[in-house]
Amino acid sequence: MKSTWSKAVIFYIILIMGCLCKQTTYAQSDLSIIKDRIIKEIMAPTIDDSQISQLLATFQEDSTWPGIDYVDTTRTAFQHHIHMENIHDLSRSYVRKGSNFYNSEQVKATINSALNYWLEHDFICQNWWWNQIGIPRTLVEILLILKEDNIFTESQLEESLKIANRAHLEASGARPSGDRIKIAGILAKQLLVKEDKEEFDKVIEVIESEIKFATARGMQYDYSFHHRLDRVNNTLSYGKGYADAFAEWAAYVRGTTYSFSDNSMKMLTDYYLDGICKMMVHGKYPDPGAKNRSISRAGTLDPYGSTTPKRLIASGDYRKDELEEIIAIRNNNLQPSHSHNTFYWHSEHHTHQRPDYFTSVRMFSTRNHNMEVPYNSEGLRNHYLGNGSNFISRTGQEYRDIFPVFDFHKIPGTTLVQHSSFSSKWEIQKEGITDFAGGVTNGLYGAAGFYYSSVFDTIKAKKSWFFFDDEYVCLGSNISSKSDGNVVTTLNQCHLNSDVIISGETVQTLNIDTILNFKKPRWILHDKVGYVLHETDSVYISNKTQSGSWYDINEQSDSPKEKIEKEIFKVWLDHGYEPENDSYTYFVLPNANREKLINFTARNPIEVTANSPTVQAVNHSRLQIAQAVFYQNDTLNIFGDTDLIFHSPGMIMITYNNIGITEITVADPTRKMGKLHFAINDKIYFSNEIVHTYWDSKKGYTEFSVELPQTVYAGQSVNIKF
Repeated sequence: MKSTWSKAVIFYIILIMGCLCKQTTYAQSDLSIIKDRIIKEIMAPTIDDSQISQLLATFQEDSTWPGIDYVDTTRTAFQHHIHMENIHDLSRSYVRKGSNFYNSEQVKATINSALNYWLEHDFICQNWWWNQIGIPRTLVEILLILKEDNIFTESQLEESLKIANRAHLEASGARPSGDRIKIAGILAKQLLVKEDKEEFDKVIEVIESEIKFATARGMQYDYSFHHRLDRVNNTLSYGKGYADAFAEWAAYVRGTTYSFSDNSMKMLTDYYLDGICKMMVHGKYPDPGAKNRSISRAGTLDPYGSTTPKRLIASGDYRKDELEEIIAIRNNNLQPSHSHNTFYWHSEHHTHQRPDYFTSVRMFSTRNHNMEVPYNSEGLRNHYLGNGSNFISRTGQEYRDIFPVFDFHKIPGTTLVQHSSFSSKWEIQKEGITDFAGGVTNGLYGAAGFYYSSVFDTIKAKKSWFFFDDEYVCLGSNISSKSDGNVVTTLNQCHLNSDVIISGETVQTLNIDTILNFKKPRWILHDKVGYVLHETDSVYISNKTQSGSWYDINEQSDSPKEKIEKEIFKVWLDHGYEPENDSYTYFVLPNANREKLINFTARNPIEVTANSPTVQAVNHSRLQIAQAVFYQNDTLNIFGDTDLIFHSPGMIMITYNNIGITEITVADPTRKMGKLHFAINDKIYFSNEIVHTYWDSKKGYTEFSVELPQTVYAGQSVNIKF
């Protein structure tokens, strides 16, 4: 019996050990799969043998390359990264079969010498990013692709990993936002070099845990992104890096025991499509209005690539058709077909997309700062970029690399005092003064409202935008200023891409390199975008050459200082010196021509029903949509015999037909109210858990009480369908 029992025990021990070994084998196999995928991606870009020859030919006896400043480690310099990137290029050429430098002893010697030079000096930049992300990321990729070739000594490997390990989870830059997930990804690659499975497992859990909503830094509940506590919109900068880094690791670990959960992948995909892509022109070109200091870098408005959406598709089928359309638009110039109207209530940003055009409005309030700090001396003239900017794009090329010559006192959509200079760069970021900045949307149509009070001077204005299919309306009222300088509202400033045609009593074409003041023009046409003026005495139009340099707006050491010139189209309204209670009304028709503008002015389907200090409103008779922005309680005739009484500030959009009202959408731009109260002189019986109505027979009005979203959803629209 004892012997039988011993045999059974031995059998089970062997069985358990076998299972454990099998699990270990699977785990090691998964690590190998992940590592191979990473190396394959590092090696994917083509290698230019002529570039490698140049690197070898110019490598100096002191193990440096000419043209690199190895002394200046300040925030605006640090050319040292070029040295590390040269080692990276040489490493790829050394291991690439088919390369002229595959297993080259000269390349091997150069890599060793150049790396030793770095290890000896261990360059530290005053900008933490290079120390914790830029250099560790490049260095750890070098280690990954060369480790199996035994090109490094144990000492070199050890010292290199010490530098790479400045990317660790306790690093100062590893804050819960885009940089934390980037640093975690670099750390995971280090652990693959070390073959440290236990720590690798922990870091992968950290990466996946970063996909979550946040109330401070990180992905907001409206799918915008805040990198800092200033609540500035960083969706297309740090927020894009956040999505890219997660999608990168989702693709690396797919199909292994480390695969991310369906919930994490769905949340990331929603963020990518509804956050990032809806802040882009046709999901391809970044919205200039959503950019911050990066507008002072060449190429910042270039189209985005398709790597991230491809990675998301590789990791699952969720919203696959939409991702494939984004890829086709970016790679194959597919004609866009999507339409949306989106308000990001956490970032005060409103976007409107149609197949033919994209436009946006950027605002700020007491909840959000106006602009990003000009870190590293970038974005030096961004003072007014958040003051109601309204960029309009058909192709996505309208503002590409325009900013060195840009007139930053005439930003599209803004109403600004024309100062002769700019305040200090350290005065760019400020907190908002008013709390009225919001949007109302049903996902397809919507409006933005902004009680604009400048943080730089005394100008104030009520500004609103009403978005439809073929046109949108821009209203301004209560424009007042006591500051020294004329006040202007800019309709647009973009590259001069066509003739400028003006219709007044006669139709004329503006000559090249001209600036003129036109009296009572009906409409203006440039680059298929039409501007229809309403009760405007005069408008200024310019198509002159403007000059400037990248260094004027970006004092990084590699910013070009030479002057460049570009032909620029500008159109603006002049409210004069120290205006009091001035106003404006204009309509924008993207994808227009003369015939469309003539027909629109003859049969304008949009009625401006109010443009006062208390309410701004329009009615689109063809679409049967009324939209209104109430800055305080007031009464408004919205269409026909229908009157609307608002008992507080708020925004509303009403859809109707010949029978009556079919849909109401409301929002609170102040984020202060628990309920919104208004009345309509029509019998409407409707009630649910958030909407209550009461028919007041004496007054002849239906009183509405709508419970508004609170906490992280305050500012979101409430849609009521009858």
